[in-house]
Amino acid sequence: MKKIIPTLAIGLMAAAVCGCGGKKETDTIITTKVEKAKPTAPIRMQDYTQEREFEWNGSEMTSEIRRTADDSLAMVADETGQKFVDNRIELVVRRSDGSTFFKKTFTKNTFDDHLDDDYRRTGILEGLVFDRVEGNTVRFAASVSHPQTDEYIPLVVSVTRTGQMSIERDTQLDTSAIEEE
Repeated sequence: MKKIIPTLAIGLMAAAVCGCGGKKETDTIITTKVEKAKPTAPIRMQDYTQEREFEWNGSEMTSEIRRTADDSLAMVADETGQKFVDNRIELVVRRSDGSTFFKKTFTKNTFDDHLDDDYRRTGILEGLVFDRVEGNTVRFAASVSHPQTDEYIPLVVSVTRTGQMSIERDTQLDTSAIEEE
């Protein structure tokens, strides 16, 4: 019996050591693989047309604005590589007899002097809309934006009664909606 007890004790200790330290260490990390969203075909904004009648210097006038996605323009890409087709916008201001007073086609390059390098590289011409008549000038609001975001550079396109056009950054916040509340 004296021989069995030490043998049994050694056997139990060996089993305890093997049972506790039997786990192998590894450098394997188990996690789920995150798939990056793969870019789809280039995204195009929907075409639109806006017509607006207004009185200017005692005459009835109409502005027509047409935005179309233009495949001939350079595409831009966001940080995921998703490509976007840039837009071309045509502005026509007509007199009441239907004759054309002013006509201009805009691309993002039209606003190049008013954009920073980021918007030149990753922005698109998003829109142009009639704003208001201000004395001898008709004002239109334009924007160059990062596609599918709320980030944009607001611009003002002004046309004088002599047909001269100017562009500047819009530095005045439109608060009319807030004031009406």
